[in-house]
Amino acid sequence: MTNTPDDSRVYPRGWYVKLILLGLFCGLLTGLFGVGGGVVLVPALVLIMRFDQRTAAGTSLAAIVPTVIVSLIGYAASGNVDVLAALILAAGMIAGTQIGTYYMARVRHDVLQWMFIAFLVFVIVQMFINVPSRAGMIEFTGVSISGLIVLGLATGLLSGLLGVGGGVVVVPMLIVFFGASDLIAKGTSLLMMIPGALSGTAANIKRKNIHVRAAIVLGLSASSITWLGAILATMLTPLASNLLFASFLVIITVRMALHALRRRG
Repeated sequence: MTNTPDDSRVYPRGWYVKLILLGLFCGLLTGLFGVGGGVVLVPALVLIMRFDQRTAAGTSLAAIVPTVIVSLIGYAASGNVDVLAALILAAGMIAGTQIGTYYMARVRHDVLQWMFIAFLVFVIVQMFINVPSRAGMIEFTGVSISGLIVLGLATGLLSGLLGVGGGVVVVPMLIVFFGASDLIAKGTSLLMMIPGALSGTAANIKRKNIHVRAAIVLGLSASSITWLGAILATMLTPLASNLLFASFLVIITVRMALHALRRRG
C-alpha cells in the first residue's frame, strides 16, 4: 500500500527501523558530500517505503532541514563556507523552490520520476568528468554574481519539483564554473540549502505533500550522524570522493529506471 501524507495507520516496528537506517545513511552522505540527501531519500522512500513520488519528494525536503544545519556546523568550524556566495545562491533558490513546489502538484507521478532519473544522469556525468581541487576561492564579479543567482534559481526549481536540497547541482557547478575548492563548495552548498528547504517545506505542508511522521524520524536520525560525514570529507582525496559518490548514484539511477519501466509496463 502506498504511503500518503494523511496516512493514519499504526506502523509496525520494522517501518521505523527502515526509516532510521535510511536517515543514518543519508546523514552520513550529507556530511560527506555536502548534499541534502534527497538523491538517496527520494528513490529510497519510493522503492523501500512505498511512498508515491510526490510525497517522497516533499518528505525528503522536510527531512533535509535539520540534517543540513548539523552538517554545516562542521564545515563552518573549519572555515569552508563562503557566506556571500551562499546568500546569493539562496536568493535565487527561494524563488525557484516556490515555482517548483507549485508545479509539483500539477505533474504526473511518472513524469516526476523520469525527471528525477534524468537529473541523476546529469549529476553522474559531472561527478566523473570534474575532479575538484582543495585550492581555489570564489571570485565575485558582475558575471559570477549573475551566474550564482541563475544557479540558485535553477537549483530551487529542481528542489521544489524533486525534493532534493540542491547540493548535487551546486557543488559540481561551484567547482567547475566558479573556481571553488571541493570543501568550500560543499560547505557553501549546505548553507545555501537552508532557506530554500525551509521555504519549500512550508509550501509542501500547505499542499499536503509531506508525510510528517516519516520526515521527523528521518531528520532526527540523519542529524545524529552527519557530523561524522563532515570529518570523513576532509580525509578523502577529491578524486576518491567523486568516484565513490558517482558510483553510488549509478546504482540509484538504474534502480529507479527499472522501477519506472516496470510500472509503465
